[in-house]
Amino acid sequence: MPSSSRPLADAGAFIILGAAGGIGSRLAESLAADGATLVLAGRTLEKLTPLATALGAEAHQVEASDFAAVESLVAEAKARHGRVAGIVNAVGSILLKPAHLTSEGELAETLRLNVQTAFAAVRAAGRVMTDGGSVLLFSSAASETGLPNHEAIAAAKGAVSGLVRSAAATYAPRKLRVNALAPGLVETPLAARITGNPASLAASVAMHPAGRIGRTEDLVAPARWLLDPSSDWVTGQVIPVDGGMSRIKAPAR
Repeated sequence: MPSSSRPLADAGAFIILGAAGGIGSRLAESLAADGATLVLAGRTLEKLTPLATALGAEAHQVEASDFAAVESLVAEAKARHGRVAGIVNAVGSILLKPAHLTSEGELAETLRLNVQTAFAAVRAAGRVMTDGGSVLLFSSAASETGLPNHEAIAAAKGAVSGLVRSAAATYAPRKLRVNALAPGLVETPLAARITGNPASLAASVAMHPAGRIGRTEDLVAPARWLLDPSSDWVTGQVIPVDGGMSRIKAPAR
């Protein structure tokens, strides 16, 4: 049985990096509906401030790949609210190019947005969340199955998966859990270049055995579960939420 049944409203503060994005904002709305204390962070305040105001949350302009800035955010949240119950890194990117057409700069930016931001979140949690809690990262189905033209993002998300497992082992003794969700293609503003092209969208749908691409709400329920203190026996997991893409073969259509 779980050792804790505290509702999210009583658990402490939840920090979402990349909170103005498609998945981050939808998760923030869901957590706020249950009365969770939210600290929302983003690169700019243009979209973040209206969201935070609507949800009664804090808004902070933070570069998620900046180790010192993320640690300061987490430390301030702990000082203000008494405890940080969870950190979500919803920052990421999509780059679809074969390796021979990917520039050094594109690879560096892909690693910064996906790996460095994830590492910054784990590092800050390790330094500040000394009384346990949950770190939630995002990997990708692209790191679990071979997809053409996904070399850079697959490498980056594969690194996130490795980070999850190692950090979970490091911090398990202090009850700090580290997990990730690994979605397939999800309909978000970040994916608009794919979903807005009928041919690309049709090809993407065909890759998902469930017969559709993901919606942001598909990620909310498993994310909430991993953040909830009642899931305190779950750590070191990279959980596919991808319409079956990484585990089963799509049927012929």
